[in-house]
Amino acid sequence: MNARLNSPDLPVVAATTAEPAASSAMPVLDSRLLLNGGREVLIRHGDECYRLRHTRNDKLILTK
Repeated sequence: MNARLNSPDLPVVAATTAEPAASSAMPVLDSRLLLNGGREVLIRHGDECYRLRHTRNDKLILTK
């Protein structure tokens, strides 16, 4: 699992800004870009690894 996270050919996804809210704008990431055409992606957060999965019911599930 970790070998894929260290791969230099992983795509870098840029954040875009949604329409600004009244007080501040929050970055918005499109799930299609995060998943890069697949159904799962691994996300490294510090020393932990999480899996983001797109289900058949069109939901997103994040697991450790």
